[in-house]
Amino acid sequence: MTTTTSTAQDPGQAVRIDGTALASAVKDDLRERVTALKETGVHPGLGTILVGSNPGSLSYIAGKHRDCAEVGIESIRLDLPETASSDDIRDAIRFMNQNPLVTAFIIQLPLPDGIDPTSMLELMDPAKDADGLHPLNLGELVLAVPGGNGSIDTPLPCTPRGIVEMLGAYDIPIAGQHVTIIGQGLTVGRPLGLLLTRLEATATLTHSRTVDVAAECRRADIIVAAAGVAGLVKPDWIKPGAAVIDVGITRVLNEETGKYKLRGDVDPAASAVAGYLSPVPGGVGPMTRAMLLKNVVEAAERR
Repeated sequence: MTTTTSTAQDPGQAVRIDGTALASAVKDDLRERVTALKETGVHPGLGTILVGSNPGSLSYIAGKHRDCAEVGIESIRLDLPETASSDDIRDAIRFMNQNPLVTAFIIQLPLPDGIDPTSMLELMDPAKDADGLHPLNLGELVLAVPGGNGSIDTPLPCTPRGIVEMLGAYDIPIAGQHVTIIGQGLTVGRPLGLLLTRLEATATLTHSRTVDVAAECRRADIIVAAAGVAGLVKPDWIKPGAAVIDVGITRVLNEETGKYKLRGDVDPAASAVAGYLSPVPGGVGPMTRAMLLKNVVEAAERR
């Protein structure tokens, strides 16, 4: 990715990490790679399996298919009802595994109550894992040599990969830095800690049982907030000049207008203390979606 040069900012005002612009640059690159693949007879295709009608999931799936159309990736979509059984979902996974038009696919989470997501992920062909969440692919990340020696020839989880690319695009160092991650979820916290450790950062993973999350943040050069709690990270949690990546997203009701607004995990006032800050929306979200496309294209290139 092309390195982004930070523009001058007002004193006491963090540099805005523009995930939308970075994602656009990734898509431009992928569009050229997709064209080159098609010239060799390889047509990248993303498959999606959606169970139920969760509004957030419906929106995410629609966005992913729009992204595919932007760069020339084919779309194969399977929508199952909320009443779908485990066997129904297994059949859908087998269909995606066997379909030659599907380069890689995702099982949209969360699944309905009573359906074990891990057992479903395990049924996926690891080579077709667009989200990088198959246990075998996560295992490759665990086994990766610290220091970045050698490549990981398996898909990486999209949000952690996007965060690392965002930091690199703004020349924010990772090696030797202390990173505090708030949240230990499967899609962000846990794999991000592994990825950053491989890049020789000192990664501290905090969660609801951590005694003093604020203290862990105050000594961090980089904070990644992925707790899903609006405004959790206060300005006095942040070391002056630290980079702050806001992954959280919460719909908050404005009682005066009656409308909902998207809020991140970081208090907006943190901009007066942080050196770099990713916005919500327009930060990590677009890069997560761009990394999904990148995983699809790379899976096609590995073929």
